[in-house]
Amino acid sequence: MTTFAGDFLWYDLMTPDPDAGRAFYKAVFGWNMADSGVPGANYTVLSVGQAPVGGMMPLPDDAKAMGVPPCWTGYIGSDDVDADEKRVMEAGGSVRKPATDIPSVGRFAVVADPHGAVFILFKPNTPAADQNCAPPDPAAPGTVGWRELMAGDLETDFNFYATMFGWTKAAAHDMGPMGVYQLFAKDGVDRGGMMTKMPQMPVPHWGYYFNVAAIDAAATRVADAGGKICNGPMQVPGGQWIVQCQDPQGAFFNMVAPSR
Repeated sequence: MTTFAGDFLWYDLMTPDPDAGRAFYKAVFGWNMADSGVPGANYTVLSVGQAPVGGMMPLPDDAKAMGVPPCWTGYIGSDDVDADEKRVMEAGGSVRKPATDIPSVGRFAVVADPHGAVFILFKPNTPAADQNCAPPDPAAPGTVGWRELMAGDLETDFNFYATMFGWTKAAAHDMGPMGVYQLFAKDGVDRGGMMTKMPQMPVPHWGYYFNVAAIDAAATRVADAGGKICNGPMQVPGGQWIVQCQDPQGAFFNMVAPSR
């Protein structure tokens, strides 16, 4: 099986109200939604047509106890989750949940970079799970088109991810007082961006941009469904339009479109 090591493979939403979350995201993105079929798991698979792009589950009690808010989290492919868990610690990161098996799905570990931005290492263990990890069309509406790290420190954290996954620096944009916005690439293809977070941001974190056809119409859907527009719409280098949002349960997410 392939593992797409170093690629973002999947995205989870942990929410205190999955029923409300399903209604909101269905209205905004039109995702198809189905139970995962994993015994004992309250887990909804989110799909664009027949292509799975992520999942949704209740915010676990242990996460609540640690003060984890509703959030989206990305999974990065690993050839060996246990070995990569050790490499995370050796590179200055931390382990939040040790390597664990999901029966008939794969093995995962919840980890964080040196400044605390959380992501999940994942290796599928069945042909079906492997197929679900195949990257969808990166421009298809409803899929994730960009990933963005608000880093504790750009250089420190970039070096961490370069060591872990072989990511390389691409173009860099001088954002003036906000600092440098550094694009990162894998296999010569731009995959996302990083910058040192602004002081008013409480913690370093990863954010994810979902593709939409037109930004204004998508922002209207967010507001009509009870979400909040936090910033934008705004045009970014390259000509695309973005908007930063919060769903009714408090999880932040972003949208990106080729047109206003």
